[in-house]
Amino acid sequence: MNNLEVVCPTCKKKFSYYSSSFRPFCTHQCRLLDLGQWLSESYAVPQVKLTEEEQLTLEQITNEKSSQHEES
Repeated sequence: MNNLEVVCPTCKKKFSYYSSSFRPFCTHQCRLLDLGQWLSESYAVPQVKLTEEEQLTLEQITNEKSSQHEES
């Protein structure tokens, strides 16, 4: 088994990546702490405002995909 040393994104402790069943975290506690940050909205994915042209293109693609699924 590989011995890849990484840093836990929560506690910054080094650990062997493949020895942890909570990857990319070192422990269950670090995993839950990270989840709590997402649930409390401390972390957020930035929202990108689409141009009108991009919105229309996205709607077209969505409609095409939707109609393909209905035909199946």
